[in-house]
Amino acid sequence: MLLDRKSFFIKEQVQFMKFSGRYDIFDPILNTQIGFAKEEPGALVHFLRLIIGKGMLPNKINVCDTETNSIAFTIKKPFTFLRSKVSVYDGAGTYKGYFKGKILTLGGGFWVFDSNGNEIAELKGDWKGWNFNFFQNGKSAGTITKKWSGIGKELFTSADNYMISLDEGEYTQDKIILLLAAGLAVDIVYKEN
Repeated sequence: MLLDRKSFFIKEQVQFMKFSGRYDIFDPILNTQIGFAKEEPGALVHFLRLIIGKGMLPNKINVCDTETNSIAFTIKKPFTFLRSKVSVYDGAGTYKGYFKGKILTLGGGFWVFDSNGNEIAELKGDWKGWNFNFFQNGKSAGTITKKWSGIGKELFTSADNYMISLDEGEYTQDKIILLLAAGLAVDIVYKEN
């Protein structure tokens, strides 16, 4: 199952004139698809994306497990001007936590909070803009690294491929949901134009 893993390879599907994206999620060890993430922003937001930047508009991303054929979790971002509070819900619709973006950082990043408002991780980017590290209590808890699939594809499309890896240790399903959601949010919520 999708949430039984600690490593995820994310591959954005290339689409011409896309108004919503789809991201395939693979097990990097078995090289099999284990899930996908699909933006479902709504009809009005599709239209507004023609005139307003995507980063300001609300968005909903459903992350589905291909084995169970069900929603594993949902990421919801409200309309925002500067810094958004992105919420995460499990497949049953239960609130699991949120992300709070940093305003002034060179490499980008945000904090990850559980449903009780406790900070469970910090996500920090490097100055180059596409390598991120998860930190828990000042210690490394995982990484997000960009995986180049070929210079031609990366230059002429906006498709991204990247790896989300959690370090060894005990992770509850709620924590895996929040950290995988944070990894996906780097691209879908914070980086996409």
